[in-house]
Amino acid sequence: MERRESGAVLDDRSREIFRRIVESYLETGEPLGSRNLSRLLPMSLSPASVRNVMSDLEELGLIYSPHVSSGRLPTQSGLRFFVDAFMQVGDLSEEERTSIERQIRLEDRDRPLESLMHDASRMLSGVSRGAGIVVTTKSDPILKHVEFIRLEPTKALAVLVGEHNQVENRIIDLPAGVTSSQLTEAANFLNAHLTGQTLLELRAELERLKTQVQTELTALSQDLVQRGLAVWSGAREDGKPNQLIVRGRANLLEGMTGLDDLDRLRLLFDDLEKKDSLIEILNLAESGPGVRIFIGSENKLFSLSGSSLIVAPYRDQEERIVGAVGVIGPTRLNYSRVVPMVDYTAQLLARLTRKPR
Repeated sequence: MERRESGAVLDDRSREIFRRIVESYLETGEPLGSRNLSRLLPMSLSPASVRNVMSDLEELGLIYSPHVSSGRLPTQSGLRFFVDAFMQVGDLSEEERTSIERQIRLEDRDRPLESLMHDASRMLSGVSRGAGIVVTTKSDPILKHVEFIRLEPTKALAVLVGEHNQVENRIIDLPAGVTSSQLTEAANFLNAHLTGQTLLELRAELERLKTQVQTELTALSQDLVQRGLAVWSGAREDGKPNQLIVRGRANLLEGMTGLDDLDRLRLLFDDLEKKDSLIEILNLAESGPGVRIFIGSENKLFSLSGSSLIVAPYRDQEERIVGAVGVIGPTRLNYSRVVPMVDYTAQLLARLTRKPR
């Protein structure tokens, strides 16, 4: 990360005082006063000397006083400077890695991928003071069975059953005059020729078999087959994500005091409910390599609620970004602890995404 210019004008004493103020805020959320701060410092400084340094730090925009005669808190710029210049992010211990894998239940290979995503989100919520989030594209299941059920003269229910018995139901429009026998004929063709593949593979195979299809199916049934397939593959048009998993929203209520805090929380929940948030979170993750940290207004998605977002992308076997994992919460997140957790979880989800299921 790029260091801010403020670091060039801070001497050792100022840096130590600034670091103590930020670390106290991240631990307690409370302002730290000069008298208490003077007792924490490794060097001998009077409260008056500490106040002089705090005044200099205020002029630099790194800290502020929330109330008259109170202690100091870091500003958003101060938090960013701390993250860039002071924070030490270590690697996870073997015990911590094992704990993460156990909570995601990595060894259970028969579970649907979506269930693993829920566990990853819940785990991240548990190790942070925020909410764990996972943004993911809806996976293309390998098909085991296809069926079309007539609902109305011009509508039918298309049912796709995946290899792990997950079921996708979609209503499709029928061409005028389609018969029940043609519905059966289309389903039989798919079940006989095209099962054992994903939807995208089905469409490609259907193109390859077009000549054969034309001889085996009536034109009306062929259109019906193509209509049914287009419904599902169109659900992930342009590769955009269409699922957001959030766990631990109750954590965000901890430490909330007063109407201002609750208003910010309401704004955050409103943002999380927006469909655009799925794409925006993924865009934030794509904007740089590895784990990205966004504090307060640094990301437009959650700027009004003043929340921080720690996010990392995960990729499929072709190195395409297919989702993102992270934590969102108050600005006093334990960044040094959460960052390696998010990073390792993204690595695990990438591994799961690439593994044949």
